[in-house]
Amino acid sequence: MDNELINTVALARLSYFHLNVMVGLYRRMGSATAIVEQRSELPRMFPSMPARIVQELASFDIMRGRAEEELAWAADHNVQVLCLNDPLYPRRLKETPDAPLALFYRGTADLNARRVINVVGTRHCTPYGEDLIRRFVADLRRCCPDTLIVSGLAYGVDIHAHRYALANQMDTVAVLAHGLDTLYPQRHRDTANEMVAHGGLVTEYMTHTQPDKVNFVRRNRITAGLCDATILVESAAKGGGLITTRIAKEYNRDVFAFPGAVGAPYSEGCNRLIRDCGAGLITSAADFVDAMGWADDQKLVEARRNGIERQLFPDLSDDEMRVVQLLETTNDLRQDAISVKTGLPMATTLALLFQLEMKGVVKPYAGGVYHLLA
Repeated sequence: MDNELINTVALARLSYFHLNVMVGLYRRMGSATAIVEQRSELPRMFPSMPARIVQELASFDIMRGRAEEELAWAADHNVQVLCLNDPLYPRRLKETPDAPLALFYRGTADLNARRVINVVGTRHCTPYGEDLIRRFVADLRRCCPDTLIVSGLAYGVDIHAHRYALANQMDTVAVLAHGLDTLYPQRHRDTANEMVAHGGLVTEYMTHTQPDKVNFVRRNRITAGLCDATILVESAAKGGGLITTRIAKEYNRDVFAFPGAVGAPYSEGCNRLIRDCGAGLITSAADFVDAMGWADDQKLVEARRNGIERQLFPDLSDDEMRVVQLLETTNDLRQDAISVKTGLPMATTLALLFQLEMKGVVKPYAGGVYHLLA
């Protein structure tokens, strides 16, 4: 069993109580193994480290045994364990300051899909809210079928988002507030089973973790961090959906909300968020796609389908063509990878990418990833 993987899972369990501290330490030290091997020196290296972490690291062998048990269970139950330094770890989530050190994932969907959104809202979804979700997902399927839809498998908005995604042959992933050895709520078991084959279930929690209230609040940051955009369908004046939108804004992600009738209790949160400029107002999938700039991609697809010819790369310099030719071979690369693979300095690469974006040749995505539009 891989030593770094064991150490990372063990530290992930410790990070439940000091998340930002442990993630910051992991990034400074470069690996979980480095933290473990130098744990006796950490108080000297980082004098401000919380005493509780120092104490828990002193008895690390106990947690290591628990991590080994968890990894054995994961191997037996077709669960992927994605550590922060794993290339399969969700790149959008990796950008966040409080990303989980490890994720447990059962499913088939690509967590680094080209487009990822989350749909959140009240557990008391009204017929109006359900109809919004039904029409939104069906229309999104027509214009952006490769979009991954994320939610939390809860009652109300969450489960409708998952079920309508499945009904429209779109992958959908649930972020859980407990380990993968259980499911809450149990009434959604059939949907969850279907999602494993057409999406997935993901959590930061080990097995034997109960769905306590605090876990639902913590998981909202993962829901927000996995995605390019958060869409609030219905919400009372307070609720978990509003927490997710706040976190998404802190992560510099796009936030949208559907308006509702004035005075409607489960539209109050949406209407206030729009009023206070905390979310863009949308009334349809077309509004959302236009706001995200995804409509241009769809126009190119339609142009090819209809046999419309288009001069793809007019007036490009030699260096710009080097970047384009690289992306033609391997699309969706980070800016640092583009610099390395083309042999161009980072400053030059950034300038070229900006020029190519202005010419409509490439489009930036979260995490410094660039996509060739042609």
